[in-house]
Amino acid sequence: MSDEATTTPAPGPGVWPGLGYRDAEAALKFLTGVLGFTEALTVRGRGGIGHCEVRWPEGGGLMFGSLGSEEDARPAQLYVVTADPDRVHARAVEHGAHIIQEPYGTDYGSRNVTVADPEGNVFTFGTYPGAEPGGAQGAGGP
Repeated sequence: MSDEATTTPAPGPGVWPGLGYRDAEAALKFLTGVLGFTEALTVRGRGGIGHCEVRWPEGGGLMFGSLGSEEDARPAQLYVVTADPDRVHARAVEHGAHIIQEPYGTDYGSRNVTVADPEGNVFTFGTYPGAEPGGAQGAGGP
């Protein structure tokens, strides 16, 4: 195996499950301190963690944040990295899918579209690939 192959980082997650926690600070400590995830980005706000990304050392990652009482029974949320959210939107519209949010730009530079599946699970497709591990705290993300 060449040195290049051993030093090239694996691509980031392409699908990010999104979780909500009543105590997101405790979840962050558990996920990193007990299970071994690596904190990549944490944005605090709204009285808790507004957005956090953790990476699994062998690949993949999770996003999560603090739940508000009105969100306690929300469906699953997933963020899917794509180079072309407008194409995903066109296909979803063509097939009659429920569009939650038409394509839009974000303040952190992503272009997103949000679609619900027939059971109400929420998929956001966007160009944001995730924070680099050890990224700056307080920067934006999905």
